[in-house]
Amino acid sequence: MSVRQSLLAILDQGPCYGYQLRAEFERRTGSTWPLNVGQIYNTLDRLERDGLVVKGATDDHGHVYYEITDAGTAEARRWLASPVDRPSGTRDELAIKLALAATLPGADAGAILSAQRRAGTERLARLRASAPMDPEGPEALARAIVIDGLVLAAESELRWLDRIAERLSRHPGERSGLELSAARPRRGRPARARGALAPPSPVALP
Repeated sequence: MSVRQSLLAILDQGPCYGYQLRAEFERRTGSTWPLNVGQIYNTLDRLERDGLVVKGATDDHGHVYYEITDAGTAEARRWLASPVDRPSGTRDELAIKLALAATLPGADAGAILSAQRRAGTERLARLRASAPMDPEGPEALARAIVIDGLVLAAESELRWLDRIAERLSRHPGERSGLELSAARPRRGRPARARGALAPPSPVALP
């Protein structure tokens, strides 16, 4: 999630101060990813440093209003118009845990699958219960959009777990585990397997 571009997109609607930006972000995203004020002001400091916002007027309560610059408007609109590049690498904690469990002597991959499926099923039930059935108004619509995405992701994870369980059941003899190899590994970066996906680039959090 890009807090930086999200704040710019809100500021493109008009000047705001920090707490106001937090409230606007929450009401426009269904309060599903609350931000703390410290994170917002740290992000505003970076935006100001990069010439994307400037400090404007201060009201009678001491609130400093931030105003977007032309460069900030251009970046916000470019972000809104661009597709999101979702990471497609394989460094997913759950996938790595299950892959290791399938090769570690004494590890029970089936038990890990069962525990994860229970947790995923409970999470899916909570998400479905919190999703507005027929959202009315822009704030309810925003929440429904976010919850829909989370519901589909949770459903996809459960289908993936079912597929892993089926795969493990077809190869019971290959689940005895791998002993540590006595071969001396080569120095340097290991060669990437053919067809492997590139790992996602690190995402800098504000």
